[in-house]
Amino acid sequence: MDIQVIILAAGKGSRMKSRLPKVLHQIAGKSLVQHVIDSCRSMGANHCHLVVGHGAEAVKQAVDGGRVELSFVEQKQQLGTGHAVKVALDGLKPDTPTLILYGDVPLIHHDTLSELVAIHESDKSGIALMTCFLDDPTGYGRITRDADDRVTGIVEHKDASDEQKKINEINTGILCCNSNQLTTWINQLNNDNAQGEYYLTDIIAMAVAEGNQVTAMQPKQLFEVEGINTLRQLAELERVWQLEMAKQLMGGGVTFLDPTRFDLRGTLTCESDVVIDINCIIEGRVCLHEGARIGPNVVLKDCVIGAGSVIKANSVIEDSTVDQGCSVGPFARLRPGTHLRDDSHVGNFVEIKKSTIGEGSKAGHLAYIGDSEVGRQVNIGAGTITCNYDGANKHKTIIEDGAFIGSDTQLVAPVRIGKNVTVGAGTTVTSDVEDNALCTRRVKQKNITGWKRPTKQK
Repeated sequence: MDIQVIILAAGKGSRMKSRLPKVLHQIAGKSLVQHVIDSCRSMGANHCHLVVGHGAEAVKQAVDGGRVELSFVEQKQQLGTGHAVKVALDGLKPDTPTLILYGDVPLIHHDTLSELVAIHESDKSGIALMTCFLDDPTGYGRITRDADDRVTGIVEHKDASDEQKKINEINTGILCCNSNQLTTWINQLNNDNAQGEYYLTDIIAMAVAEGNQVTAMQPKQLFEVEGINTLRQLAELERVWQLEMAKQLMGGGVTFLDPTRFDLRGTLTCESDVVIDINCIIEGRVCLHEGARIGPNVVLKDCVIGAGSVIKANSVIEDSTVDQGCSVGPFARLRPGTHLRDDSHVGNFVEIKKSTIGEGSKAGHLAYIGDSEVGRQVNIGAGTITCNYDGANKHKTIIEDGAFIGSDTQLVAPVRIGKNVTVGAGTTVTSDVEDNALCTRRVKQKNITGWKRPTKQK
């Protein structure tokens, strides 16, 4: 079925107190309007028409339709929601179900949208309207109904009578109707109201007057239809969404030590018995296998953590793979291209980039390993660095199985350390070392007796 969408995203958002267009502010690491586009894609929409205004070029560059065709139309004057829809009419396919959504109402679920379209399709001449019930409806348009509980119209708060203001069913602005009828109704709008604007909501009364049915439905979760006008509302909805994501993960067997202190800014796939401590940030695509434990304040981005591996506090892992039974951190950093094989260990203040660490190997503390291949059962001492960059090009270091690299060692690439080699502490290695050798290079120690320390001049 052909489904097209109009997304209203032209507002300046002056209450945000920000130069960034309102719809480009983010929840869960993704812009508000991108959330809406993604929901449209998931429910099978074919085309999204974005009505842009303030920061139009920035919005155009920031969004991605994926499989959904995107088009942009500019609303040069802000004359109300009805006017915003009107500027998009020329791009609509005739006789097609049309959804109207909002770029600052980001968390509408694709299943909810599918249900709304299905309601419209059951009575193609009518309007499917999203409403909800609020304990305090102040400021919102009220849904009016007749004695048979049928929707008859929407009255804006500023135009409502005292009796109408007691109604707690409010309009969310989200609706679905046929594009032909939408065009007819929008072209009949006027701005004879307290705001002097063209209200989209007036088409409800028009539809009823023509004998069309307006069917209201409510979202499963109230946050789906919450809009954002201030940075406070943005922060509040961020926490609502993050807790919702944590609840879904807990339903799949993930243990959170505190689900209110968790941030998912991408896609997280977890197997059973995963444990996540407080203040972890997940970005991009992350997979945690069975029994993985993630310590506090850890950042994971585009990575895979193997079964039973432990990521300790304050570690950062990006675009890397950690196999099963590994230990990382605390305060470790795995940069893109890192692969830790089974049962390897990376300790505190160790940084690894574009390197493979072999099975059972260890770099316990204070080391830098870049552009390297490290074999099995290798021990890398504190203060060891691979000198992989000559100022113009990167070079490779190879450390073969069983090697022992003493503390404060510099491995000047390109260089190969053979199997079972021992490199003495404080050595600078500039050439290959054959298997089973001892490599050491130090200045002979010199002791001066009776040495007098310098004193501070007065």
